[in-house]
Amino acid sequence: MKYDAILFDFDGVLMDSEPVHFACWREVLRTLGIRVEWETYAAHCVGASEPATMEFFARLAQPPREADEIRALYPAKMECFARRMEQELPFTPGIREFLTGLDGRYRAAVVSSSSRAELEPLLERGGIRRCFQALVFGEDVERHKPAPDPYLLAARLVGARAPLVVEDSDAGMESARGAGFDAVRIPAAARTVELVRAALEN
Repeated sequence: MKYDAILFDFDGVLMDSEPVHFACWREVLRTLGIRVEWETYAAHCVGASEPATMEFFARLAQPPREADEIRALYPAKMECFARRMEQELPFTPGIREFLTGLDGRYRAAVVSSSSRAELEPLLERGGIRRCFQALVFGEDVERHKPAPDPYLLAARLVGARAPLVVEDSDAGMESARGAGFDAVRIPAAARTVELVRAALEN
């Protein structure tokens, strides 16, 4: 086989959760009088680490605020995200069946800039945690995407020499390329299964 593992980003790939992250950040930032629109969030925050996202919001404020003021909002943002995820788990259509159907042919990992506390419970609740041999989250590396470190670590953890990376952001694609890995770009979470299958068959 061309690939020996598949390394999946989470938000926007395994789950259509970026709009939920955005809604929660928008909700808590209002308490500081900071307004953010989807276009701005998508351009600067999708694929970025949580620390980088919080630093961006600090600079976005008028006048700019200290990053510590934004970090103080993070627990409330996590609580908002968890509350919304209790209502609905927007996993990518068909992803559970696709992952369980790999039948050991490919090792798999999740590689996300988000925190373990936010995402691992969702993988458990979605019934797909057992499909992954490794999980790499924002706190597991010093240098986040677009640096290659997250994907290099994931490949090492699953023992992969030629993994396929599945990403939806510019930062994630740059990270994969920097690691020397092939990557498939996902324009919408609903197309993840279709595009990964096509990449594996080519």
